[in-house]
Amino acid sequence: MPRYVVLTHDHPALHWDLMLECGDVLRTWRLNTPPVEGEIVLAEAIPDHRRMYLDYEGPVSHNRGTVSRWDCGSYEGDVDDDNRIEIDVRGEKLSGRLSLNRRDAANVWELEYTVSSNA
Repeated sequence: MPRYVVLTHDHPALHWDLMLECGDVLRTWRLNTPPVEGEIVLAEAIPDHRRMYLDYEGPVSHNRGTVSRWDCGSYEGDVDDDNRIEIDVRGEKLSGRLSLNRRDAANVWELEYTVSSNA
């Protein structure tokens, strides 16, 4: 099963990076807050990252702060859609459905987390 990670990143300001394994890369979104059940979190799509971030914690190259793992696990679902992604996650903190919906033509998405009924 493909993996995901949510990293806490302290540069340039505190935020969280949601990364979904998709082939040889991680599709990535910058979140202002971590996923919370029932709340819409704005998510900015940013360039794909290297798969090494699935397991990495520590300093980011070029003085871009540090990252630490907030959550990690596996997911089921298709992440190839450019407008809507729905996946079921099983992680250390998150267990349920993540829905990402493109908000506009820019890179702004809305993320919603729903806890699984059998979590």
